[in-house]
Amino acid sequence: MNTDIISRLNDDINNKKNLAVVSIVSSEGSTPRDIGSKMIVYPDKTIYGTIGGGELEHLVIKDAVDCIKKNENKKLVFDLTPSGIDALCMGKVEVLIEVYTWPVRVLILGAGHVALSLSKLLDFLQIPYSVADDRNEFANRDNFLNAADIINDLPHKALKKYPVDENTYIVIVTRGHIYDEKCLRESLNTKACYIGMIGSKSKVKEIFKRLDKEGLYPQRDKRVYSPVGLSLGGKTPNEIAVSIVSEILCVSYKIRPRHMRETVLI
Repeated sequence: MNTDIISRLNDDINNKKNLAVVSIVSSEGSTPRDIGSKMIVYPDKTIYGTIGGGELEHLVIKDAVDCIKKNENKKLVFDLTPSGIDALCMGKVEVLIEVYTWPVRVLILGAGHVALSLSKLLDFLQIPYSVADDRNEFANRDNFLNAADIINDLPHKALKKYPVDENTYIVIVTRGHIYDEKCLRESLNTKACYIGMIGSKSKVKEIFKRLDKEGLYPQRDKRVYSPVGLSLGGKTPNEIAVSIVSEILCVSYKIRPRHMRETVLI
């Protein structure tokens, strides 16, 4: 029984983690693991469990990561002979790769008041999120109980550890403009579909000018939303969080914000 795998998978799904489950569904001859053996593969190529190790597992991990990126399931057959994948088992194995992905994932860079308010709203909406901040007293399970991942590192460095893809919404709310700028610089080099940065108009303009000199031109990048959020008038961390999530929803649904009454034709 794969009870450990099933327990881990249940936890990962509850935490809305992107992953692939690899299962051996059939085999012939001598193979490293039996039918039913499972392994969880994550976007960063880390694994939980094993289907036998060696070249077979190496190739399957590569295929599983590719499936996660494409959000597709796949069946593969491997010939475990010298003429196949150069294995000596002299058997054949068929594996099924099942992908679990989530259309919206938020990466919060910073763990202060706005980040905390944002996490509570994302929890309520059941939108998966991760948090990055080098301050352990802020970025911890007591404050962010349901975070998929908590990365205790400088936010801009954490970007290199997180598997940012086309479904990632980055929200930059660090403890200062220096870190905000570093995060924006790193974010522009990712595949994130949304990059929101908090700040006053003057701060944003100044950061944009500096990045323009580096040839990055954030204002021309349609993924960049800064100052972040819709203009709802609120100033408190909770109100700012509502404006940010509202903007994220508009972007994810590909709509422009408007009053519902404007949708009624008379």
